[in-house]
Amino acid sequence: MKGGGAYISIGSSTSSINSMGSGSGSGSGSKMTLGKSVKMYLTIFIATTCIYMVLYQYHMSREPFAPSEVGKPPLYIITPTYRRPEQLAELTRLGYTLKHVANLLWLVIEDANKTNPLVAHTLDRIGVPYEYMVAPMPEKYKQTKKAKPRGVSNRNRGLEYLRQHATEGVLYFADDDNTYDISIFEQMRYISKVGMWPVGLVTKTGVSSPIIRNGKLDGYYDGWIGGRKYPVDMAGFAVNIKFLRQRPHAQMPFKPGYEEDGFLRSLAPLDNDEIDLLADECRDILTWHTQTKKNPPAQALNKTRYSNTNLVHIDKLLVRP
Repeated sequence: MKGGGAYISIGSSTSSINSMGSGSGSGSGSKMTLGKSVKMYLTIFIATTCIYMVLYQYHMSREPFAPSEVGKPPLYIITPTYRRPEQLAELTRLGYTLKHVANLLWLVIEDANKTNPLVAHTLDRIGVPYEYMVAPMPEKYKQTKKAKPRGVSNRNRGLEYLRQHATEGVLYFADDDNTYDISIFEQMRYISKVGMWPVGLVTKTGVSSPIIRNGKLDGYYDGWIGGRKYPVDMAGFAVNIKFLRQRPHAQMPFKPGYEEDGFLRSLAPLDNDEIDLLADECRDILTWHTQTKKNPPAQALNKTRYSNTNLVHIDKLLVRP
């Protein structure tokens, strides 16, 4: 009986041990399956999140402005241009500066009789909202042996466009060979009538700037005054659209050296205390009158020697006489 009891006890223990072992194996299998499921779902979640972020970034890159940016007063940037070896390079440089500025329309106006497909392609590639127009210089000014009023017909065409299509915001004449700190664009968009600020690298003084004394406009500092009431650089002022529209005859004169002065005079009446002084009350330089080195027209390509190369395609982008 004792031996039988012991046997039964041992058997029961063995059976219990086997049962425990069997249960442990089942538990391990369940844990492994659960672990694989968690890993799979985690992988799917991470992949989905990455795909979503990529699509979101692509969507945002295609949106011109965020909703909060669209609420800002619009800017109208008038850029005169003309055909030359540096044209596409300078438009590209300026365009990618403007791409950082919200709620903006770029008016690119060429001194030509017809638009240039290469310019249009460049503007499309940059992606800044734009209007591309032409405004050739009148023939009588082309024929003169004196200094030519370059860019005047372009800028006046831009003013004509704004009177037809714009009701609010600010206009600014941005030459394509200048350099701009983008903060000046954010400052100028809130101009009430006319705003002014310093421009670097102008004439022998190194800067063209309003003179501010005791917080008020007290004259102008420039290397050439020339009897001008407003001896300022083209890059140193901007005008409110509503203020412009109240002066339907305001335009730029075909008078070399007096384009800025003539235009600002045509905005009369304009008192000094109505001019907003930007760039930390004209103590900072945020625009520069840089000038790109002039390049000669490209020499002719030997199309016999390079007929089956990429140079044939590049050749179409180069300016020749």
